[in-house]
Amino acid sequence: MKNYYEILEVNQKASKEVIEKAYKVLVKKYHPDLYTGEKRQYAETKIKEINEAYKILSDEFLREQYDAELQKEEVRKYNLKYKSEENQKNQPKENTNVESKKKKHKVGTLMGMVELTKLLIHDLKESKEKREEIKDTTRKNIFAAVLTGIIVIVLGVILWFIPFTNGWMRELLIDNPISQGIIGLFT
Repeated sequence: MKNYYEILEVNQKASKEVIEKAYKVLVKKYHPDLYTGEKRQYAETKIKEINEAYKILSDEFLREQYDAELQKEEVRKYNLKYKSEENQKNQPKENTNVESKKKKHKVGTLMGMVELTKLLIHDLKESKEKREEIKDTTRKNIFAAVLTGIIVIVLGVILWFIPFTNGWMRELLIDNPISQGIIGLFT
């Protein structure tokens, strides 16, 4: 599995801005027009890798999915390196890791997204606490949105009836070209 962080020469915790800056620097550095011969072919290959890495790491959803796959890969490598053959022989075949039996899909593919969706749904089904937490958060968010809307409307009404701000409100809401366009759509 390619390590996109190494390709872009950034840390795994790098922000979107850092990744974008590293991408721009590397694209300038390895631009094929700067090289000839074999070096040009190498630069073209390098640019393809850089573009692929940037495509995955710049998209939040794909990056999360890639990070999960990368973590699984690192755990697998760790287990291969540090588990002795004796421990592996002593394990019964029925206890083999269920994860290894699953078909792995490439990051960013439709099947990869379907698999991730299945895992998310499975996690939500198993965890009542998570569902209750999501419901509670959703209720709070809806309440905050409704309360904000009410406050904005009340402030608008108050400002409309204050003589000093009435002209400003009229200019903002009625005489504005954008408002005129919206009003024109409904008339």
